[in-house]
Amino acid sequence: MTDNFQDLKVMVIDDSKTIRRTAETLLKKAGCEVITATDGFDALAKIADSKPNIIFVDIMMPRLDGYQTCALIKNNSAFKATPVIMLSSKDGLFDKAKGRIVGSDEYLTKPFSKDELLGAIRQHISG
Repeated sequence: MTDNFQDLKVMVIDDSKTIRRTAETLLKKAGCEVITATDGFDALAKIADSKPNIIFVDIMMPRLDGYQTCALIKNNSAFKATPVIMLSSKDGLFDKAKGRIVGSDEYLTKPFSKDELLGAIRQHISG
């Protein structure tokens, strides 16, 4: 079964250039259109313009962290149905629980594999 991620807009929010580049490369190879943002403020400005189908957000970021960013996305009626996947270098229960409280749909631990990244998209995007 081949995945068809054509025309899928994926946003990756991470203050790490390496993570953004890695995710972007993997996702573009799968056929996705990728929008990257360096932090929550940057992302919120871009979300309204680009209307991504799914959003990956790092937890530990300056200014606006992943929890705050996710909460703001989910509190916006236009985007509350958009799946938000938290990315973290910590695989903690507390972090996962906190992610759920702010409305995240899934939690991936960094470094993530291509399969985990595409698997998360597959799970949350039907069609």
